[in-house]
Order: sequence, then structure tokens, then C-alpha cells
Amino acid sequence: MSIDAGPRPVHDAKTLSLRHLPRLLRDPLRAFEEVGREAGGEIARVNLGPFRPYLITHPDHLQYVLRDNVANYRREGMMWKPLSRLTGEGSDVDPSWPVKRKVFQTLLSGPSVTGFADEMTATIADAVDDLARRAGAGGPGGAGRPVDAFAEMTRVVYRTIIRVLVGDRISLSGIDELGQVMVTATTSSFRSRMLMPFVPLSVPLPGDRMFNRCVQAVDDLVYPIVRKARRDGADGRDVVSMMIRARDDAGRGVDDKAVRDGVVGLFVASTDTTVSALSFLWAALDAHPDVRARLYDEIDTVVGTDKPGFEHLPKLVYTKLFLHEVLRVYSVAWITPRTVAADDVIDGVRIRAGSTVAISPYLTHRLPGVWPEPEVFDPERFAADRTRHRFAYLAFGGGPNQCAGRVFFFLEAPLILATLLSRFRPVLENTAEVRPRVDITLKPREPVMIRLRPVER
Repeated sequence: MSIDAGPRPVHDAKTLSLRHLPRLLRDPLRAFEEVGREAGGEIARVNLGPFRPYLITHPDHLQYVLRDNVANYRREGMMWKPLSRLTGEGSDVDPSWPVKRKVFQTLLSGPSVTGFADEMTATIADAVDDLARRAGAGGPGGAGRPVDAFAEMTRVVYRTIIRVLVGDRISLSGIDELGQVMVTATTSSFRSRMLMPFVPLSVPLPGDRMFNRCVQAVDDLVYPIVRKARRDGADGRDVVSMMIRARDDAGRGVDDKAVRDGVVGLFVASTDTTVSALSFLWAALDAHPDVRARLYDEIDTVVGTDKPGFEHLPKLVYTKLFLHEVLRVYSVAWITPRTVAADDVIDGVRIRAGSTVAISPYLTHRLPGVWPEPEVFDPERFAADRTRHRFAYLAFGGGPNQCAGRVFFFLEAPLILATLLSRFRPVLENTAEVRPRVDITLKPREPVMIRLRPVER
């Protein structure tokens, strides 16, 4: 499939049936799957009454939108406008982005990663110890009591990332408080805006008041850290210090709001996907004993009784294949909209300026023509000898605006998994199917309850 209007006639996109709308409000994800099946990988307009976004799911078309003509498809409007109140403006319109980009590139470089490696592994080990105590694992009865995987993975991931972002400038209780606020901000308080993107921000929706309270709570936690760091000289290796010290090409620094937005934006990018993936994966392991056995065997072989560290990561090959497949099936970033800046043509289809383009990794990851047997959970599809279109897998987006959280995910997620599975064999307690819920990202609809059973050696 080529992305070229060429001599072929230009035509409007087909409009999908309005029959999906009622179910979209009752069961958004199932209705969205039906929309994807009806579109069949073609560019189509989703009929949501007054709001009719273009649905784009085929990798060829995605490459054009996310890379070849990326400047015409801006991160504005649906989702981005309300989200900017929490994380700041996107790179498309953020005047401080050149400084932030320098900091993020430095942070994610080899030397910087080496610099925070020991602290990250130590923080993960301490957080897993704390989890084991709360779960009563290893005590009388062995497996202890069930715990909510999402709540526990939130605590582990947030403690890990916040140490990289702000160092020791915040207490453990402050981290846990920030975690509760951020989870609320990105779940129930934002859901109405995701399901009704055509409603102007000036019109109140359920959850708006709670979302605004969450933003204020984040400000109350983060701004004092930024101001104190600036007063104290900002000489640390944490992101707050790096952003305060950073300068653009003209020698200009950034104000406290830009530092706050940079920290919160990177925090969301580095935690949301990881927490959800580390919550959903217990269902995948429970349903696929062959995958579970192979994952356990690799961690036992590579890590054994050692404390997992960065030196183990290159050998955790199957672990990374497994995590890739978890993110394909449970496509956490289920939709990433764009606003069309100027009229365009994609593969002969007219795309009108001012419209919304809906990019859905969740649907792209289920296209039968792109993924053989997409309903089958198969980590081996990501083996080094398998090939696919480079825009077929969008767990972290694609093109120049790829999510900065990707690097953190493949550092922290394998380390957390290895630290946990080298000591415990978590048992899923849920008897019903673990299903996703639509928020900014996908999260478990009901609590995923696990019981930590100590490894017998």
C-alpha cells in the first residue's frame, strides 16, 4: 500500500455506521474493536454524531502521519488540551521544548543511565521488600495475603522513577501521595473528556473538578521542590537540577513552570505504561503456563539468587520479548489523537484541515493483515529474526515524537519483574477475566489480585 495520491482520484473517507455510538458510551473498548473491524485498516471517519475523527490504523498510513508529514499532524485538541493542564504543552507548541529536549537526551544517554543504575536497582529492591512485608509473603502460611497488583506496581514504579527525577528531595510518603494524586488525575477524573472529546473545556463534565484538584495537588508537591533546588544551586544529577542548569542555544534558561512541566511530563511518560503493563501481565502469565515456565526459567538462570542489576538486562532476552507482547495485547496508550493543520491527501483519501485524526495502537496491534493470528499471545513474534513494518508496533508511538518513556520502560520493567520473580511466584487470585478500562491509558477494570508465593530453592 503506497501513500501517494498520484494520478488516482482523490475521494472522501468512508463514514462508519452510527450504530457504534450507544455501545461506545456503555463499553468503549469493545465498541472500539467493532469500529476497527468495520474499518478493516482503511482510512475511515468514525460517526460520533457532531464529532467525526479520521481513524488511521494501517502502518503505511501511520508512517506518513507520524514521520513523513509529522508537522501537519499536531498534538493538539482532543486529549492533549485537557492533559496539558497536568503535564504542560506538548513539544509541538512548547517554547521551552529545546531545553527540555537537551535534558531528556542527556538523561537517556549511556553515561547518565550508568549514573543512576545503582540507585534505580536499590530503590526497586527496597520497594519489593516493602511489598513483601505488606503482602505477608514468607511468613506463616508462605504465600501471605492477596494484594492489588495495580496499587502495588504503582508504588514500586513511582518510587523508582521519582528518585531519578528529583533525587532525595521528596520523602517516601510524598512519593506515595503523588502516586495517589496522579492515578486519580489520569483515571476517573479524566474519563469523561476521553469519551466526549467534542465537548468544549468551558462546559463542565463529571470529573473536571476532581481533575483540577489533582493538578493543584501536583503543583503543591512539585513547585516547592523546584524552588528549593533553585535556591540550593541545583548541583545534583536529578532531572530537576538538570533542567534548572540547562540553557538553549541562546543561553536562556527556563522558569519554574517549565521545570515543573518537564518533571511531571517525564514522570507520566515513564510510569503510566509501566504500571499498567506490570498489572496486566499477571493475567497473561496465568493464562499461558508455557510462557510462564519459560519466563521463570530465564530469570532463575540469569539472576538466580543474586540481586538483579543492570548487568543482567542484556541476558533477559525472553523477558523483553514477553514485555513487548504484553504491550501489544494490552496496548496501554490505546489512542493518540492528532489535529490536522492543513488539507492533505493520504493514499487517495482527502484529509481536511482542522479535523481530528485518531491513531489507535490498540487497533493497529490487532490488524490480521499486519499481525499473524493477532488474538494469540506469542512473545516469539518479537524475536530478532522476525520482521514487521516499523510502524506496526506503536506501544510508544513512532517517528520524532516517540515517547521518551520507552527507554525507562525497558530498564525498569525487566528489573522490577526480575527482582520480584527471583524471589516469588505470584499467583493470580481473580476468577473472572481481567479486562481493560478506558482512561487516558488502559488500566485494569477491576483490581488484579495476586498472592506472593516464595520461590522454593
